[in-house]
Amino acid sequence: MAERQPQKRGALDQNQFCCSVCLDLLTEPVTLPCGHSYCKSCIKGCWDQEKQKGKYSCPQCRETFSPRPQLRRNNMLAEVVETLKKSSTQQASPHAAAADVDCAGPADVPCDFCSENKPKRARMSCLTCLASYCPAHIKPHHSVPVLKTHQLVSATVPLQDKMCTKHNKLMEVYCQTDKKCICYLCIVDEHKTHQTVSVAAQRAVEQKQLLVNQKEVQKSYKKREEDLKKLVQAMMDFKKGSQTTLKTSDKLFDELISSIKKKRSLVKDLMKAQEKTAIAQAEKLQAQLGEEITKLRARDTELRQLSHMDDHIHFIQSFRSLSSSCPDLSPAPVVCPPNSFKTLTDCLSKLGEDVESLLNNAWPRITATVSTIDVVPPPVPKTREEFLRYCCPLTLDQNSVCGELSISQEYRRVTSEDSFKSIPHTYDKNYGLYKRQRSLVRIGRVLCREGLSQRCYWEVTFSGCTWSVAVSYNIDGQDFGNSNKLWSLDCSPDGYSFRHNSATRTVSGPRSSTIGVYLDYHSGTLSFYSISGTMTLLHKESTTFTQPLYPGLMLRDYSSQSTRGYYAQLVKLW
Repeated sequence: MAERQPQKRGALDQNQFCCSVCLDLLTEPVTLPCGHSYCKSCIKGCWDQEKQKGKYSCPQCRETFSPRPQLRRNNMLAEVVETLKKSSTQQASPHAAAADVDCAGPADVPCDFCSENKPKRARMSCLTCLASYCPAHIKPHHSVPVLKTHQLVSATVPLQDKMCTKHNKLMEVYCQTDKKCICYLCIVDEHKTHQTVSVAAQRAVEQKQLLVNQKEVQKSYKKREEDLKKLVQAMMDFKKGSQTTLKTSDKLFDELISSIKKKRSLVKDLMKAQEKTAIAQAEKLQAQLGEEITKLRARDTELRQLSHMDDHIHFIQSFRSLSSSCPDLSPAPVVCPPNSFKTLTDCLSKLGEDVESLLNNAWPRITATVSTIDVVPPPVPKTREEFLRYCCPLTLDQNSVCGELSISQEYRRVTSEDSFKSIPHTYDKNYGLYKRQRSLVRIGRVLCREGLSQRCYWEVTFSGCTWSVAVSYNIDGQDFGNSNKLWSLDCSPDGYSFRHNSATRTVSGPRSSTIGVYLDYHSGTLSFYSISGTMTLLHKESTTFTQPLYPGLMLRDYSSQSTRGYYAQLVKLW
C-alpha cells in the first residue's frame, strides 16, 4: 500500500483568497466591518453605485453601513496573496491546467473580449457596456475612472436574456401590471398606462418577501427537523415495544403450551394409575374366579361319578353330603362398560373444541389490535373497504342491560320486549286522552364488553323506533342519555341528532337503517356514517378521550304504539 504523501506546510487554497466581486485573487485587499474582504477597487466601484441611497452594503452578507466606512489595507492578507501569486508563477503546469479549467463551457457565459478560440469564462457583466468580461478584461473597470461608474453584476446568465427582444434595450423597468421586466421604450409603447417601477425598487419589494419566505422556510425546516427527531424516536420506541411484546407473547404462549403439556402428563398419569389399579383388581378377581372354577370342576366330577353309582344306599348317603357342602361363590364381577373410554375421549374432545373456540374468538381481536399499531398514523379511511380494515369484534354485555331489553345468544342483537308498559300516563284536557309522558321515556340501553382505545370501526343495523348508536366511558349507575361521558347519534324516523353532555344538535344526511362508526382514539375523533350503498359522513366529533370507550345501543321512542320486537344489531364484519 502506497504511503500517503504529506501535505506541504503552508499550502493554501487560492479560492479562499478570491474577491467575490471580480472572482480573482485579491488586489489591495481591504476588510469591511462585517469581516468580509474585497479588492479595494471592486468594493469602491460597488459603493459608488450606492452613493444615491446613502447606505452601503456588503455584497455577500448584505449588512448595511452608514456612513460609508473608511477602507484600510489588510497587510497580512496582502502578504498571503503575494505568496500565493509567487507560488502560482513558479508552478507553470498547474497554472496551465487552471487556465484550461477557466475556459468557458457550454453552460458558462463567455468573455466578449477574448479573441482566442476558447474564450475564458466571464466573471462580471457590465450593464452599461452591455458586455461580459473575464477577470483579465474586467480590470479596466476597476482602474479607469470613467469605467468605475459602470454598473457591474455577476455573469450568471447571458446578457441577451436581460435584453428586450423588441427594442434590444436592457430591461431596467418592472411592469407591475403585467408582472414582467421591460425596457424604457416599452413604457412609451405598450405599457404606457401601466404601473411601472425600476427593477431595483421591485427587487427591494421582493427582497422583503424573500426574507419572509426564508423565515417561513427556516421555520418549516426546524419543524421538519423536530418531526424527524420525533419519527426516529418513535421508530426506536416502536422497535423496542415490538421486541418486548414479542418476548411477552413467546412467554405467554410457552406458558400456555407448558400448561397444556402438564395437563397432558397429568391425564397420562391418571390413566396409568387407573389402569394399574383396574388391572390389579381384575387380576385378583381373575385368580378368585380360577379357584372357584377349579372347585366347581371338582364338584362336577364328584356329581358325575355319583350319578353312575349302582349302590342305592351309598348314593343316598353321598348325595346328602355333596348337596350340603356346595362351595360358596363370590358375587358376579362387574364388567367394564364398553363406552367408558369413549366418555373420556369425548371429554377431551370437548376440551379441545373449547380451547380452539377460545383461540378463534380471541384471534380477530388480536389481529385487529396489531393492525392498529403504527409508527406513522395512516390516513383517514375514505372507502368502506378501507374502514373494514379496522373492524373489531364486539359483543353485548348482558350485565349492562337496563330496561325491557333482551340479548341474543350471539350477544350481538338487542330486542325490545315491551317498551311502554312502565311509562306513566297523564290526562290531556285539550284532547280528553291519556298520553304517555315524553320526558320520562327511557326505554333501555346496553353496552359492549370491549373497551376501545385504538382505531376501530363497527356497524349497527336497526329496525323501528328511535335507536341511539353511542360510545361512552364505563358509566354504570349514571344517566346514559345525558352524560358528559357519552357521545350518541339518535336515529329516528324523523332524522338524526347528535347528543352529548345534555346538548342535542340536529344532523342532516340520507336516511339509512345501517350506521357505521369510526373511532380514532389517539387523534380524538369519532365519526358516524350513513351506509346505503355508499358511505356518507353524518357527524364528526373531535375531543380528547381519557378512558377506554365502550360502544353502546339505546332504545328511545315517543310514539303511542308498542315497540315489542324492534331490534338493533351489531353487524358481523370480522
